[in-house]
Amino acid sequence: MENLEKIEQLRSIKNVMESGGDPRKVEAQHAKGKFTARERIEQLVDEGSFIEFDSFMTCRATEFNMESKRFYGDGVVTGTALIEGRQVWISSQDFTVLGGSLGEQHAERIARVQQKAIETKSPFIQINDSGGARIQEGVYSLDGYGKIFRNNILASGVIPQFSLIMGPCAGGAAYSPALTDFIYMVDSISQMYITGPDVIKAVTGESVTHQELGGAKAHGKKSGNIHFTHENEQSAFAHLRKLISYLPLNNMEIPPLADPADPPESTQIIEKIMGEKSTKAYDVHLVIQELFDKDSFLEVQKDFAQNIVVGFARLAGRTVGIVANQPRFLSGTLDIDSSDKGARFIRFCDAFNIPVTTFVDVPGYMPGTKQEFGGIIRHGAKMLYAIGEATVPKIAVVLRKAFGGAYIAMASRSLGYDRVLALPTSEIAVMGAEGAANIIFRKDIAQSSDPNQTRLEKIEELKRKSTNPYISASSGMVDTILDPTEIRSSLIRSVESLSNKVENRPEKKHGNMPL
Repeated sequence: MENLEKIEQLRSIKNVMESGGDPRKVEAQHAKGKFTARERIEQLVDEGSFIEFDSFMTCRATEFNMESKRFYGDGVVTGTALIEGRQVWISSQDFTVLGGSLGEQHAERIARVQQKAIETKSPFIQINDSGGARIQEGVYSLDGYGKIFRNNILASGVIPQFSLIMGPCAGGAAYSPALTDFIYMVDSISQMYITGPDVIKAVTGESVTHQELGGAKAHGKKSGNIHFTHENEQSAFAHLRKLISYLPLNNMEIPPLADPADPPESTQIIEKIMGEKSTKAYDVHLVIQELFDKDSFLEVQKDFAQNIVVGFARLAGRTVGIVANQPRFLSGTLDIDSSDKGARFIRFCDAFNIPVTTFVDVPGYMPGTKQEFGGIIRHGAKMLYAIGEATVPKIAVVLRKAFGGAYIAMASRSLGYDRVLALPTSEIAVMGAEGAANIIFRKDIAQSSDPNQTRLEKIEELKRKSTNPYISASSGMVDTILDPTEIRSSLIRSVESLSNKVENRPEKKHGNMPL
């Protein structure tokens, strides 16, 4: 009988543990359009695959009446599961238990699954919904964050790391997501900031709401701190499952090869675009759709720094990272934000063996005092560093313009691109022929009896002698000049031929990237 009572006691404890906090708090979560910690895991992973770790851990603090606030699991659910049959490790904070606040044991649970993720070389996913550090536990809470941050850093470049902000994520808690590879937020329910509206009001006098300060739109469009914004939690979970399908489990693997997909439907859009004036804007998404497997493009940070487009796509089933200038915004120039966005994406691709393809239509780096004083030299150098550092296959396609330092970042063989392909209408030079003519032939134009005609003649001379792609191809800086209809097949052959590429580098601890 005694043994049966112990079994019943265990079942009772597990029922309480799995139900979370007070039922009223669970109802409050649902009323806000939020799931509970366990419901979120169920939504995300393969059915029945989750195994929980350390579920009986509880708070050890006794000060401030904490001995009466002990809950099994200490406000977080951790363990391992499968997504499409592939292993991941997960932590999911439970806002219904002590507001999901992070104390010593709460942090220990998260740190332990992070370590297991590193040891098993499997992705780590954290679902954040927390009021922040548990004040009653003082320095033990801060020490817990330190453990989590360190594991984020140790895991960086070894396994993919994902953060889903499904509620508040304030103060020091925001730095763990910032140390991961991809961050998701949900409109209206997610907030992430270092100091909240009340503190800002007290210190600076500014009035701002939680959403204005740290909501999904603020970070998706303005700060660039996050990568994906979704209308609800279900959409975010579905998107994460899709994203993981493009990626290897760790840095020792290559990305999974997808089943043969339908090729894109030909619209001859590239030929139409190239037939127009080189100053006319177009949407580079149309170019991407024309070249990669049908419906395979998964864009990253689509609302931030829209003058550059980055994301993953499949090319005959292979995962490829895309970095493309977007002429629809700022003429596709590289500025501070787009350099940061492009460089970070390239470094992720390089860490996880994903070939990089650039689509180049760039007039240069953005001029102006705002950019100069904001550090465009330092930020722009990040793009140069990221490409120069990367050892994965790197292929550039020059669509129209490739001028100045931006050409070096996007398409230079000298910086490390393995293949540079160009269209016959492309231009590669220090600057466009129009601007160059005004400098080189300033006196000839000024002294001419017909300055406008002379200027036009000099522009044509520069295009003929300097900027056209055959000049670059004749010196080996462009591999080949393609008909628009040949780009997809050439990209497929290029990626396949470079798939076993090995590039040795000087031995060093690490480089000193401009930050």
